Amino acid sequence: MPHPSAPSGVRPVALVYRGPTQEDMDCADTVVGLLTTGPWGLDVRTTGPKGDLPLSPDTLATAQLYAQPGGGDLTPAYRALKPHKKAIRDFVGQGGHYLGFCLGGYLAGQDEGFGLLSGTVGQYIHTKGHTVDTEDNALVEVEWRGHPRTLFFQDGAYFTPGPDPRTTVLATYTNNRAAALITSYGAGRVAVVGPHPEATADWFEDPPLPFQDTHDLALDFVGAVLAN
Repeated sequence: MPHPSAPSGVRPVALVYRGPTQEDMDCADTVVGLLTTGPWGLDVRTTGPKGDLPLSPDTLATAQLYAQPGGGDLTPAYRALKPHKKAIRDFVGQGGHYLGFCLGGYLAGQDEGFGLLSGTVGQYIHTKGHTVDTEDNALVEVEWRGHPRTLFFQDGAYFTPGPDPRTTVLATYTNNRAAALITSYGAGRVAVVGPHPEATADWFEDPPLPFQDTHDLALDFVGAVLAN
């Protein structure tokens, strides 16, 4: 059955995963801030080992959106989240919305992931024509809805769109690999992004990188999946 909408007058719940892999920069808190201050009227709560709520089918059943932030490496992150794979797949398949930022984009894939994307997910830095070749903090150029933009980047993914006609590619790297897209999984919607449009000014301080204000892109990313 479709994931139920929030009753009239009740704010829809958004869950943001907070776990042990997010130690270098507080990616989870940044996503919490984005969703809390955005124009969607969300009731934002954290879930997971370091969150306020347990990550469980019952918790997911209360939500309209589940956000998987960046931070940490794929293999240990997937190892920690694998017990919740079915619950997350069921949540999205029944009409929920999934947001994957950087690591959360990798985790939407088939290999060491939740299996929410039918196409390939891989490291952009290993693609032909890449403009970034380090796993460290960097800047990356993309075309976001046809306009050139520079975003914070830390070994983010590229995505190969699957055959779903409801897939929308929001952004591409300069080698035409998809950097952000929205697609379907069952009755739900999945939005993934390799770079970090949600990055705030403090992310650019160590090592120092020229600040890029991409808050508008972060709003577009979240708003696009919630509109579907």
